[in-house]
Amino acid sequence: MLTFKARYKDGIIKPLEKVDIEDGTEITIALLEKKGIDPNGLIRSFGGWKDTVDCDELLKNIYADRQISTRPEVKL
Repeated sequence: MLTFKARYKDGIIKPLEKVDIEDGTEITIALLEKKGIDPNGLIRSFGGWKDTVDCDELLKNIYADRQISTRPEVKL
């Protein structure tokens, strides 16, 4: 499968980068439309989880779990 970015304008799909396809080759194109994606959506979501997790308690639990050994003892 070949993946590349292209732009559609005036009824023509034009690649935005070099595509290694021989002239005259018939191809099938599957489009992944990016309509409706908000490029600032991630930025606006920052802080959405604020105050939902006690970070100090989480760190304490992580370090406590690291003290529990699940590996078998090495016998020399």
